[in-house]
Amino acid sequence: MESEGGKCSKSIKQNESVLKEDPKSAYLLIFLQKYYRSGFLKKVIAEIIATYLLVFVTCGASALSGSDEHKVSKLGASVAGGLIVTVMIYAVGHISGAHMNPAVTFAFAAVRHFPWTQVPVYAAAQVTGAISAAFTLRVLLHPVIKHVGTTTPSGSVIQALIMEIVLTFSMMFITSAVATDTKAIGELAGIAVGSAVCITSILAGPVSGGSMNPERTIGPAMASNDYRAIWVYIIGPVCGTLLGAWSYNFIKVNDKPVQAIAPGHSFSFKLRRMKSNHDEEQCVNKDPLND
Repeated sequence: MESEGGKCSKSIKQNESVLKEDPKSAYLLIFLQKYYRSGFLKKVIAEIIATYLLVFVTCGASALSGSDEHKVSKLGASVAGGLIVTVMIYAVGHISGAHMNPAVTFAFAAVRHFPWTQVPVYAAAQVTGAISAAFTLRVLLHPVIKHVGTTTPSGSVIQALIMEIVLTFSMMFITSAVATDTKAIGELAGIAVGSAVCITSILAGPVSGGSMNPERTIGPAMASNDYRAIWVYIIGPVCGTLLGAWSYNFIKVNDKPVQAIAPGHSFSFKLRRMKSNHDEEQCVNKDPLND
């Protein structure tokens, strides 16, 4: 079996050869090696699957509850949403971070806990998962249920917007605590985030529908062809998650940047910035293409 040192040397020699033969391709190779390391595709697929299941469960429960509360109660729909978040954090948190929400990804990037270069790819993965889940529900529930868990304001759009901002602020504040603060991380992190989603959705259901996630609204809106006040569920969650992440980042005791934390430190789930293993970092740092 080839050692890590041997693989590193081989990679450097290959890069030197590419640099001499085709400088433009070499710089593209540098970019891909730096920001999209081996295993990144697995993270993207994990995000697609996690977002698919999140939207399938939350919107499916919401659609059934809206058509007949004897099938699924509104409380049951909120609990289902919280539980699927908890389950997916434990299932794929160690692989992709289990963001399942472009607003969360954007907020973590804004506070330097996630690389900006990976944000568009993660967002595309989340869109893919959400839309796929929504159209799956349409196939399963149509024509009995025409609206597959769409979220629309029950009152005014301003009330719904404020509610979505407050909800996502709460969710992101808690998520930041258990996902990025080394003093607060524990084995119950997934339960903390899932419980926050459950509690806030119970409160927000009668006002805004409790989306807290642009993709949780966009997917069902496309499948149901219902785009009423969709901007509320894009602007609200983005503003709320940014405020939540910035607020916790400001008040936390340990403000040491993520990259300064020891590589061997163990976390319960990785909503934090994706980090390559130590050997890969050394290999890239030695690479003449990065000079």
